[in-house]
Amino acid sequence: MYFIQPTRDISYLEQVIDALPEVQMIFLEDRELYDPTIITIADVHDYLKYKWSLPTIVLALENEGNELAQAWEQGALAGWIWNKLPANPVNALKKIDAQYKRNQDSRDLPSAADLQKRLLPNPIDLTNYKVETLFQPSAYLSGDWYDYWKISDKEVMFYLADVSGHGVTSSLLTSWMAAFHGRSKTPRELIKKLNGMLVQENIEKHITMIAGILNLETHTIKWSSAGHYPPPIIFEPNEAPKILSTSSFPLGLTEELEVQEQECILTKNARFIICSDGALELYDGGLSEQFAQLVNHLQNQSFQAPEHVADDIAILSLRRII
Repeated sequence: MYFIQPTRDISYLEQVIDALPEVQMIFLEDRELYDPTIITIADVHDYLKYKWSLPTIVLALENEGNELAQAWEQGALAGWIWNKLPANPVNALKKIDAQYKRNQDSRDLPSAADLQKRLLPNPIDLTNYKVETLFQPSAYLSGDWYDYWKISDKEVMFYLADVSGHGVTSSLLTSWMAAFHGRSKTPRELIKKLNGMLVQENIEKHITMIAGILNLETHTIKWSSAGHYPPPIIFEPNEAPKILSTSSFPLGLTEELEVQEQECILTKNARFIICSDGALELYDGGLSEQFAQLVNHLQNQSFQAPEHVADDIAILSLRRII
């Protein structure tokens, strides 16, 4: 940390410096040369006069309460009295520094959330098909993710994944998946590779996932699930919803992951929809009741997530137009 040499005479200066032996003394005119993320200690008069943006703890004399109040309004992190430092000023500095860093991390979250959303796939033009999506984090960053990309002129690969937990670690895994998928050409291969890497790196997270390939000519979807709930749903005009199911462990639990491959065909105007489990949290009742309400809303194409949700939500729909 830095200590800016006061421009006025302070009789307690040496006493304060002795109490903070690891603090580096710098001159006022050199303050722009130093790391702007490191906390600075300075006299309150200098802070108010020069209005710098460095994170600062100000020191004032006992009769300078008004100056301290002005410094707090100007953005000072804390205010101390020159001749009445905290009982353990080194520990006090460490606590202020830790809190400042936590606050900085929080300020970075909106930018991180914007960056995460930019990693989502761009809209894609597909012959006879339309891709529809919903992405609603419960906080800034999401542990739910979807992606899709062409692997040939007639095939599109896609997946929807749900990382256990919330926050930065879960969102980092979604970014990792986004960077990794291009080397896989089948749903089973993608799931097996992701599982192998999670187990090998011993990451204390697991991921549920549905991955599939849509053939734009035959209208066939080949898909696999890794412990994901809710299951895929097919909606066809004038037909009851088709609930598709398969079983497997989530990714990251065991090296011996058995992955089943399923197949279905989409008729004209049919929709193949996969959701993260956060979509169930919007409804009352047990799991079966929640799922029934979700199916009803999706069938009527009326699903809308509120602005604030308790869990991350991701939905991916493949709609056959012709």
